[in-house]
Amino acid sequence: MGYILYGDAGSGSAPVEMALAEIGAAVELRDVPLEGDHQLRAEYRAINPMGRLPTLILPDGTVMTESLAILVTLADIHPGLLPPPGDSGRARALRWMALLAGEFYPQITRWDYPARFGVSPDQHQALRDGALAMARDVMRVVENHAGLTGDPAAPFLLGARFSVADIYLAVLSRWAEGRVWTPANLPKIEALAQAVAARPAIAPLWQRHGMARPA
Repeated sequence: MGYILYGDAGSGSAPVEMALAEIGAAVELRDVPLEGDHQLRAEYRAINPMGRLPTLILPDGTVMTESLAILVTLADIHPGLLPPPGDSGRARALRWMALLAGEFYPQITRWDYPARFGVSPDQHQALRDGALAMARDVMRVVENHAGLTGDPAAPFLLGARFSVADIYLAVLSRWAEGRVWTPANLPKIEALAQAVAARPAIAPLWQRHGMARPA
């Protein structure tokens, strides 16, 4: 069997779907709509106990959750999505992917679902505002310290060498009002995002997942 990907448009399944498209892998998409909190329903939690997107079923039946782990696993199965073990480029790519997964991603959960964090409704906006500020601080660190150049000929985290880390950063740069904020404030990340969006296998998915900058 091929891959099975549980997700929704614009969710954490987007970078996984884009990575699968890059390698030309067969994938069955199974919708888990975020609207209505379908990811929290018992039938989905039987697959992913955390009730989050995405979940990827590997061809051998292994269940994968957590987008960072999924993307690295795909790179291990399909050489080319990341530099090989022992290559310093792999270490650099994983550094920034781990930062995004550990520091940026949790702020998006607070931004999207403030009611889940035990604060009164009158504090929801303050929680969202704080989460947004912290998320943007993480993106500024990447902009200023990840070695990005903004050069169209070498826009990626590893210069001219594309990797799955670029997909991850590009997608996350669109979240929490990032489609407008990133182009206005992070020119190097925006150059990377546009280079990812222009890749032939990814371009239609970039549009379908709502990643394009508003007109």
